[in-house]
Amino acid sequence: MKTILITGCSSGFGLETARHFLDRDWTVIATMRTPREDVLPRSDRLRILRLDVTDADSIGRAVEQAGPVDVLVNNAGIGLLGALEGVTMDGVREIFATNTFGAMAMTQALLPQFRARKSGVIVNVTSSVTLKPLHLLSVYTASKAAVNAFTESLALELEPFNIRTHLVLPGRAPDTAFGENARSRMRDAIPEAYAPLAQSVFAAWQQPGPVTHAADVAETVWRAATDPSCPMRLAAGADAVALASA
Repeated sequence: MKTILITGCSSGFGLETARHFLDRDWTVIATMRTPREDVLPRSDRLRILRLDVTDADSIGRAVEQAGPVDVLVNNAGIGLLGALEGVTMDGVREIFATNTFGAMAMTQALLPQFRARKSGVIVNVTSSVTLKPLHLLSVYTASKAAVNAFTESLALELEPFNIRTHLVLPGRAPDTAFGENARSRMRDAIPEAYAPLAQSVFAAWQQPGPVTHAADVAETVWRAATDPSCPMRLAAGADAVALASA
């Protein structure tokens, strides 16, 4: 029986991915900054651990409690919608601390056991915003594009140890709480001069079109974890697939 550790499981992509692997008889270590026992079905194959990917001590405790892991999914992330001029550097650092450095730190923490066993899979969930420049997403896109580059380069140094790395690139997911969380950081991030641009962006989002659902991401993470022949980059969701094919 294989074990998967997933970060950011309290909602959205991480929660659905945890359910997906539980349904397929994997042992699931679902990590959350604030653990909740009520979001996943009770199972003797499920462990819920507290984890803050921006805190080295928290990472160390979680990895020690987890024990042997076969697949790491770096899914924890926070969003930011805003003009660069309106974002403080502390705000920029907050985004990178979770989205970029958190994924690197978790990967670094699990690499020794993967290397010792000469097996393991690392799946980094980034975003389809890295496929096409979009308005008001410069900081967020930069944090995710950095993970893309990190993952592709890391694959080369891990190849001798039979450790695979993959990228899952979801599209816009209005059914999840991610967008709402991003808007909470938007209050001061759109200066008055950028208001007309922001209004046009929001209006465009209201138009019907393909989107990504949490199940799309879970199924794509499953493919990355279980299919050694799949590509390194995998778009997840109809809108992401369309962008990747353009």
